[in-house]
Amino acid sequence: MPHVSVRHSETRDIEAIKAIYECPNAYSGTLQLPNPSLKMWQERLQNVPANVYTYVAEVDGKVVGNLGVELCVNPRRRHVAYFGMGVHDDFQGQGVGGALLSTMIDLCDSWLNIKRIELTVYVDNDSAIALYKKFGFQIEGELQNYAFRNGEYVNAYQMARLNRTNI
Repeated sequence: MPHVSVRHSETRDIEAIKAIYECPNAYSGTLQLPNPSLKMWQERLQNVPANVYTYVAEVDGKVVGNLGVELCVNPRRRHVAYFGMGVHDDFQGQGVGGALLSTMIDLCDSWLNIKRIELTVYVDNDSAIALYKKFGFQIEGELQNYAFRNGEYVNAYQMARLNRTNI
């Protein structure tokens, strides 16, 4: 396994993040569309709200993964965060997703006092589901016809991880 380092994303990473979501597995496993525009990624990453933290994972200085975590601003859900991530197709199964998750979970548990982290994942994304379960996420329900992907509707699981140390 290659050494994976994680850091906060910077505007200099925009083209590399765009390249991640141009990969078929990355856009098929997320709510992204094929052929993302550079302008869309520039607007998204140059105007990150204060309640959003974005990270990139690097292997040998190359950005190969991206994770964004958003803290809920509703007063009754300020204990909750939700996230999405993508890993470049050429680097899946090499520890990139785990490194991003470890960084995000540490931020939420140790620094932001987040008690619940939520995610949505397609039911056929077995490798992602296994990774999330490894980090303590549990399936809480199945969302029917959650998204339209490649000409058909697909279901998704709602998963969450509770920080039991702060409950």
